[in-house]
Amino acid sequence: QVQLVESGGGLVQAGGSLRLSCAASGRTFGSFVMAWFRQAPGKERDFIAVISLSGSRTNYADSVKGRFTISRDNAKNTVYLQMNSLKPEDTAVYYCAARSTMPIIPTPFDKYDYWGQGTQVTVSS
Repeated sequence: QVQLVESGGGLVQAGGSLRLSCAASGRTFGSFVMAWFRQAPGKERDFIAVISLSGSRTNYADSVKGRFTISRDNAKNTVYLQMNSLKPEDTAVYYCAARSTMPIIPTPFDKYDYWGQGTQVTVSS
């Protein structure tokens, strides 16, 4: 079992930046593949980024490549999502997710076992 709590969301103008954090507690954080998803109103929960156990491998959705960076600090039990050059279409609730084993590729949300409560990101034009 692992508990996830996201933070760092907010309102930002287009072109701006935000850094989301997801703090984990419970089982050993370093044993989980971590990912970020987002869900806009009326839409499905979409994959954004995933990072391997050690942080050496990452993968991104095409829509955020070159703008978003996922990273993790296993000593702090935290995964991050640095979001730059934000666009209005990035507006959504952002969720972190965990699973003990997972390929480091874009994967549907229903493959992940643990979820945070989400944090709202709103990008104004």
